[in-house]
Amino acid sequence: MLLLAFDTATPAITVAVHDGSDVVAEASGEGSMAHGELLAPAIRAALADAGAAMADLTDVAVGVGPGPFTGLRVGVVTALTLGSTLGIATRGVCTLDILAADMAQGGGVDDEFLVATDARRKEVYWAHYRPGPRQAERLDGPHVSHPADLAELHAGMPVLGRGATLYPDVLAVMDGPIDPSAAALARAVAAGSVGELPLVPLYLRRPDAAPLVIPKRA
Repeated sequence: MLLLAFDTATPAITVAVHDGSDVVAEASGEGSMAHGELLAPAIRAALADAGAAMADLTDVAVGVGPGPFTGLRVGVVTALTLGSTLGIATRGVCTLDILAADMAQGGGVDDEFLVATDARRKEVYWAHYRPGPRQAERLDGPHVSHPADLAELHAGMPVLGRGATLYPDVLAVMDGPIDPSAAALARAVAAGSVGELPLVPLYLRRPDAAPLVIPKRA
């Protein structure tokens, strides 16, 4: 196996290469509106560090959101293109599951917790998890909500991720990773310890931009 994994559902663009034993290379970037410019160079850098070429890949895994329209679309379309062009397996994973898997891989999680990422518009994308022996089980979600509504629904429950750190006065911030990690994604997919989804973006709501519709003249 030579697995390329990446996620663009948040401002953190993250890429990793897994050789079937462990992660052998990583690359990253950050820019809420620069996913298209940053993803391809990060992929090239990670493959170069792994001493591999595109033609060597056997699998590609991508976070399918939830996330804002533009960044999420860049990652999913790139994975679909690689899968079609190279004739390799494509694997989609909920981005929130990646953060939960990263926490589970680090150990030390004993109680139920939430994962939240920034949904903009003063909202968060979130899901509810229960720790397990091999993975964190998603009990509910993904959803998009205002932080106050989430806090009321799950009062006092610890919240992992950047969505929590943006609203510390409302949500109980949990120590751990802030953004999804492609290394955690790659390890979870290689181990078969995370649920896989079709490569269909989880937008959860309509994009901010809409095409201009000009009414027809009578």
